[in-house]
Amino acid sequence: MDKKSLIESGKTSLGIEFGSTRIKAQLTDFSGKVLAGGDYEWENELVGGIWTYVLDDIHKGLKICYNNLAADVKNTYGISLKKIGAIGISAMMHGYMAFDKTDKLFVPFRTWRNSITGKAADKLTEVFGFNIPQRWSIAHLYQAILGNEEHVGDVAFITTLAGYIHFRLTGEKVIGIGDASGMFPIDSEINDYDKTMLDKFSGLIADKGFSWNIKDILPKVLLAGEPAGRLTSEGAAFLDESGELEAGIPLCPPEGDAGTGMTATNSIAERTGNVSAGTSVFSMVVLEKPLKKVHREIDMVTTPTGKPVAMVHVNNCTSDINAWASLFEEFGKLTGLNISKSQLYETLFNAALLGKKDGGGLLSYGYLSGENITGCDEGRPMFIRKPGADFTLANFMRTHLYSAVAALKIGMDILTKDEGVKIDTLLGHGGFFKTEKVGQSIMAAAMETPVACMETAGEGGPWGMALLGAYAVNKDEGETLEHYLTEKVFSESNVSVMEPEQDDIDGFNAYVESYKKAVETEKTAVKTFS
Repeated sequence: MDKKSLIESGKTSLGIEFGSTRIKAQLTDFSGKVLAGGDYEWENELVGGIWTYVLDDIHKGLKICYNNLAADVKNTYGISLKKIGAIGISAMMHGYMAFDKTDKLFVPFRTWRNSITGKAADKLTEVFGFNIPQRWSIAHLYQAILGNEEHVGDVAFITTLAGYIHFRLTGEKVIGIGDASGMFPIDSEINDYDKTMLDKFSGLIADKGFSWNIKDILPKVLLAGEPAGRLTSEGAAFLDESGELEAGIPLCPPEGDAGTGMTATNSIAERTGNVSAGTSVFSMVVLEKPLKKVHREIDMVTTPTGKPVAMVHVNNCTSDINAWASLFEEFGKLTGLNISKSQLYETLFNAALLGKKDGGGLLSYGYLSGENITGCDEGRPMFIRKPGADFTLANFMRTHLYSAVAALKIGMDILTKDEGVKIDTLLGHGGFFKTEKVGQSIMAAAMETPVACMETAGEGGPWGMALLGAYAVNKDEGETLEHYLTEKVFSESNVSVMEPEQDDIDGFNAYVESYKKAVETEKTAVKTFS
């Protein structure tokens, strides 16, 4: 069938992902070929010391993103978007959305970016014998309890952003196992929340006398491919205000951006891994066996099919690079230089390859927010240099690209060097990799591992979610997600692999040693520049 006929007949899958700076939608066929797209740019706000996206902006962004997608279909094919084969919702993982029994949100959405749950995360890690990062939903809930927040006694339901949007569209309080693994620890033997840890949490708060039990306020866990409800009439009207979208469309389990990243890079088998680098950066490595000990720098999550995954998550990646790029763009306009954003980024990124391997005596911390791996509760973007440093644009840009993945390097060294985890190849995706070869070579040097990129490296999230939707409605009986992706999606994909060069590895390692030694400078900036 041609593309227009596919869309008219509903042999399509729609993936929508709420990223940190954009809400993105992609409509694909069942083999992953992109048919149309739409997006909406947005930014989180710091309100009362809390990083959030207000509910009205969440709703507005979803509607505009979908409207832009529908407009793309109309403009490209001359038809209205009425039928869709499957829909999948994804979003940035973790955070805290708590609702009362009438499904009213108690407090504004607390995102992954917040570093406000340290006391709770430490206590839960101690009690569970399992690393609970500050970003996780259970850490946010327990911190609210420790803070005696007024709403905690009346909580009826907590979920993630993806789980919330899925609920608005279907009425179903469910969640994909990968996203669930960023809320509460998962037992991969039963593919559900860890029963022992659920009981330990209940015991921890027993003296509070709450009417609710933690088992009852978490969303139901589903695996990739399992039914997760259908688009209701109310959900269709909420998503598409034009009224043209038909109700009854099946939705797959909502997933987190980590799960869509694994799917979009076909990195869900053992010894495979992927690294998603954009506003934040995280690596995901599917494990052959459990880790030997608990590490606060490493999260244990799962694939969309429930396999255990070691995750190193870093709050800050490209935001500071984007800020500097905007400054250069402003200068260009003042001088009458008309340069597109894509050309600007390509010029700056390619300049980095000409820089000295160790950054030439320059140092950067692109911390817009706190960074758990380096022990920084808050962030102050900072650039410093030695008096005799080689202060060139090439070294400046190389330094900022290094800084974007330096904290990730610190966490990954624990995984690969201390734990001895083997990785055959890392698949890279996200904005960091958009400029050909540059981000890929920097990441290969940092990880000391071959890094591969696919044609979809720049826009992995909504596409990965669309693939999960397609799998849910188009898989053969008994077909695994791994088989579906390998045989029906990636069999003809163009993949470029970059091996790390030893002098790049040595240069990056020298930079990281300076980075680690000077991190106290960043902490001092937080204390003295408020």
